[in-house]
Amino acid sequence: MSNELYSITEVARAFGVRVSALRYYEERGLLHPTCRRARVRFYDRAALRSLALLQLWHLDGMMSLDDTTTLMRAPDPARWRDTLATRADELEQQIKHLRAAKDALDHFLSCTSEDPATCPVVEEILSHRIDRALNALPD
Repeated sequence: MSNELYSITEVARAFGVRVSALRYYEERGLLHPTCRRARVRFYDRAALRSLALLQLWHLDGMMSLDDTTTLMRAPDPARWRDTLATRADELEQQIKHLRAAKDALDHFLSCTSEDPATCPVVEEILSHRIDRALNALPD
């Protein structure tokens, strides 16, 4: 294992984040520099592993920084799993919404109406949307 140290600027560039983001992660207790030299933070491979884990949850997992913090600090497996399950459910809802949006756009692209706003399918969607909005009004 390498004992090489990397400056905060090098780490920011290598991981595609701003130096200010790394400082913010440090403020939140998610990232700890290995050492400081003349006010410059340096990180070893173990610290970079923490940053890579943070990015895995926050960027790849599309999780909030609060949820990412929970995962990185949670010693309780039940809380860790609850956080992941909740986010997975949220993503599933987003996926359904995105699929519906894609289906609508695909329909508009293949619709034979000259103006998509006059398409019979659009008319049905608009009517349903208006009815749903009006039904939500208090009596």
